[in-house]
Amino acid sequence: MVPRYARPHMTALWEPEARFRIWFEIEAHATEALGDLGVVPKSAAKALWDWWAINPAIDVPAIDAIEAVTKHDVIAFLTWVAEQVGDEARFMHQGMTSSDVLDTCLAVQLSRAADILIDDLDKLLEVVKRRAFEHKLTPTIGRSHGIHAEPVTFGLKMAEAYAEFSRCKARLIAAREEVATCAISGAVGTFANIDPRVEEHVAAKLGLAIEPVSTQVIPRDRHAMFFATLGVIASSIERLAVEVRHLQRTEVLEAEEYFSPGQKGSSAMPHKRNPVLTENLTGLARMVRSYAMPAMENVALWHERDISHSSVERYIGPDATITLDFALGRLTGVIDKLLVYPERMMKNLDKMGGLVHSQRVLLALTQAGVSREDSYRYVQRNAMKVWESDGRLSLMELLKADPDVSAALTAEQIEEKFDLGYHFRRVDTIFKRVFGEA
Repeated sequence: MVPRYARPHMTALWEPEARFRIWFEIEAHATEALGDLGVVPKSAAKALWDWWAINPAIDVPAIDAIEAVTKHDVIAFLTWVAEQVGDEARFMHQGMTSSDVLDTCLAVQLSRAADILIDDLDKLLEVVKRRAFEHKLTPTIGRSHGIHAEPVTFGLKMAEAYAEFSRCKARLIAAREEVATCAISGAVGTFANIDPRVEEHVAAKLGLAIEPVSTQVIPRDRHAMFFATLGVIASSIERLAVEVRHLQRTEVLEAEEYFSPGQKGSSAMPHKRNPVLTENLTGLARMVRSYAMPAMENVALWHERDISHSSVERYIGPDATITLDFALGRLTGVIDKLLVYPERMMKNLDKMGGLVHSQRVLLALTQAGVSREDSYRYVQRNAMKVWESDGRLSLMELLKADPDVSAALTAEQIEEKFDLGYHFRRVDTIFKRVFGEA
């Protein structure tokens, strides 16, 4: 985790003290269930919870010192708790294995991290929706292959982003549900030394589902799906960030990141206003995607388990969620303050002498009885003259002067095909599909 790209509310989930507190809750809830089943004295769970009620903090350095000797983190934690609680602590961890604690804890952390990310997406969606309606009918040029195509609106660009991040949210909700499972099943998942009702109790207390078959670990295909989902969200972040970067290029300049008072764009060139935030988002997206691959490689463990996944997850659990949380927050800020220039959009749209209306003329010719092949040829030969003139010539005027075109269409019919508003007739329909009737 790099502090530069981290926010406190997500970082706090992955602090050692937070992890140990979840471990304690798992152990205490399990001991509570064992007491109810008569396997251990009920006083054991009471002793744990009584200590917990007055415990001011987890002594992380003390636990680390024990682990330096035991070379085992769960044993070090249990040893430290026993030193605090006393004799009743010997009933902790009855019939459990370390992975019961570690995997259930990771499920809690990932589900809580997902809750934060879902909230991040809600905030982003709110901002994107506001900008979409603000520019619902702001004309701009649509581009395919980076080349002028036909007119769209800036609001439609935002509506596209809204629909995309809505899908991201739905995927994340599903991934959260899939990863939020509890395993308290013992050494190889057979419940040989612990009653399955203990697992059910712990799962209920922690808001998790039970893992149907956990071997010694929760199957890692669940985690692979979770981190793959984070990678897809990161890709959607990058797609919108790249759009902003392209729109901010000097020769385009249809929109740009907010440039705050006192901000500097270059150490050498005082005039620079660079898209540093969206460039940063591209880099962060690459990092989040990179965590999906090791998560998928973790799926293939030896037999009932090995430990090859452990070191991977100590990296990717915190880093992927912390980085994505930061990136979603940054993108929300970019879109919220994005400077949009409708006049420049219109100037760029008009730059190429009306070429963006070529399809309407093509279709009109076919409807007037000209073959599609001839219609395409008539329009293209005039369009290429406009292209080669860098927009100084007018496609409308060239078409009017073309005998083949004018034989099929009147001047008034040609002029009508250059109506910009025609392209926006279905904007309301698209908005209703994306945002609903409201």
